[in-house]
This record gives sequence, structure tokens and C-alpha cells, in this order.
Amino acid sequence: MVTIADGDTITVLDANDTQHRIRLAGIDAPELHQAFGNQSKQSLSEMVFSREVTVSYQKIDEYGRIVGKVLLAGRDINLEQIKAGMAWHYKYYENEQTQEDREDYASAEEDARAARRGLWQDPNPIEPYQFRREERRESAR
Repeated sequence: MVTIADGDTITVLDANDTQHRIRLAGIDAPELHQAFGNQSKQSLSEMVFSREVTVSYQKIDEYGRIVGKVLLAGRDINLEQIKAGMAWHYKYYENEQTQEDREDYASAEEDARAARRGLWQDPNPIEPYQFRREERRESAR
């Protein structure tokens, strides 16, 4: 069982019906109230909602979320979000990825950009971390 919070965060139930919040590793999706935020959430939902997934991880973040790779029948869903143009390769954390994942994610982002898929249709897409930083500045005024 899977529910979707946004384009890079889901909640899964394990075999004991315990909920686990999962932050998809290596990607950063637009915020829900940002351009393409809802489309990114919908894309992820179409791939994994109510499906059985496997999560491979080595980290729990400061918010208590598991940071991991979500796999559906062997498919890397994190990578699929990038390929669809629904997330950036989160280069700030790329040192936590395997060399192969780092290369695959970077290449997928380049391909999505070149094809102007998803958020790359926008002439000047704003990375989510920049969007969040601007929001904090605005709210501090």
C-alpha cells in the first residue's frame, strides 16, 4: 500500500501495517504550490499508488523519513520521475548515490531537459530548494 504526499515523498505500509514515510533519494521534485508540483505528484501516483514497492535505503533524514530508492518490479521509480521531467537530479546529495545511479540520474535529467519534458517546458524552471529559500525570505519580511 502506497500513498503520495508530493513528487518525491510517499508513505508505505510494511507487512506489519506500520507506516513509513519515504523521501525518494537523489531527486528533488517541485513543491505542490510550485509550477509542475501537482503534475509531479500525479506522475508519482500513477506509478506507485496502491502498489507493492520495495525501498532500498541507508539513511533516515532529520525529519525521520527514510531516504531511499523506491523500486516497483525492479524499476527505479526515483529515476522514472527524472526521466518524465517531474523532478531534478538532486546533485547536493549525489555523493550519497552509487556512481551508476549518479550517472543515470544526471543523464536522465539532461535527456528530459533536451526533450523539454514536464517541468522543462518552463523556460526558467526554479529548483525546489531555491523556491523554498525564496519562500522563507518572503515570509520573513
